[in-house]
Amino acid sequence: MRHWINSALSAINADYQRSADTHLIKLTLPSFEGIDVYLKDESTHPTGSLKHRLARSLFLYALCNGKIDANTTVVEASSGSTAVSEAYFARLIGVPFIAVMPKSTSVQKIVQIERFGGRCHFVDCATQMHDAAVLLAQKSNGYFMDQFMYAERATDWRGNNNIAESIFKQMSNEPHPTPHAMVMSAGTGGTSATLGRYIRYMGYDTKLVVVDPENSAFYPSYMAQDPSIVTGISSRIEGIGRPQVEASFMPDVVDEMIQVPDLASVAAMLWLAQQTGRKAGPSTGTNLWGAMCVAQQMKAQGIKGSIVTLLCDGGDRYLQTYHDPEWVSEHLGDTAPYEQEIATMVGGG
Repeated sequence: MRHWINSALSAINADYQRSADTHLIKLTLPSFEGIDVYLKDESTHPTGSLKHRLARSLFLYALCNGKIDANTTVVEASSGSTAVSEAYFARLIGVPFIAVMPKSTSVQKIVQIERFGGRCHFVDCATQMHDAAVLLAQKSNGYFMDQFMYAERATDWRGNNNIAESIFKQMSNEPHPTPHAMVMSAGTGGTSATLGRYIRYMGYDTKLVVVDPENSAFYPSYMAQDPSIVTGISSRIEGIGRPQVEASFMPDVVDEMIQVPDLASVAAMLWLAQQTGRKAGPSTGTNLWGAMCVAQQMKAQGIKGSIVTLLCDGGDRYLQTYHDPEWVSEHLGDTAPYEQEIATMVGGG
């Protein structure tokens, strides 16, 4: 038993050593002179998203807590990206993996999960994922990874090359090395918890701004300071937003929240593709819209400085959904007003 765990940990650590850090991309926003906006491109991980970091941390956490052995089936409730990454690590250490997800999850993500040897179990909507995952784990004598419970505690927020430490190192030679703000959307809330804690731990004068899509409980809960708020509605921006406030969301380390219209998220995602040639997912659009809002605040107040946000995953997972104009029109509506608003905000058309 201990020998197998040691081998599994060695396999995960060896995989980490083979991986390079992700790039920090500086955007061109003509109308924001003296305000620099950066995207940390998490799509370059082996599994194509920010969730690669989370999945690695969750597997290390579960292994070191004695929750997984050679015969354990790992079960996760995920709308896609976390499941893709967890399927990768499950195959790496040789254990079965089942992802519980809504039927609406993009086909591309399902294909990637299955490519890494995972199996998909579908439910009608996001509100059913947790209970279905618990039941599946019980029936298979397996382990429910529960990203929404353990995301914030599985990651070492004090450093050890976490995403926050990486960002500050990469910013060290920039004109404004200590960001005025970091902007992050919340799915589990684990990444925002890591960023907020690290900022405080290191004593940086950086504001953490969390952006949230429509239908999510995080924003109204934060504004009302009421963690019991439940929307009961699934987010339309895949991968972020939750119908209830999850245990990994740490509101006390958040300085400000912005609710982003779903169509604004898609418009920002499309603007990024037009300006840089990089197709990203819709949660990146949520982040980018939030960063632009912060840039507007800074401009109005005469503040110079930098803003860092994340490119969470690549757009190839959403070619038949958020990057398909007909799908967007049918499921979300018309992005044109928000595309015009972005053009007005950033300047340069």
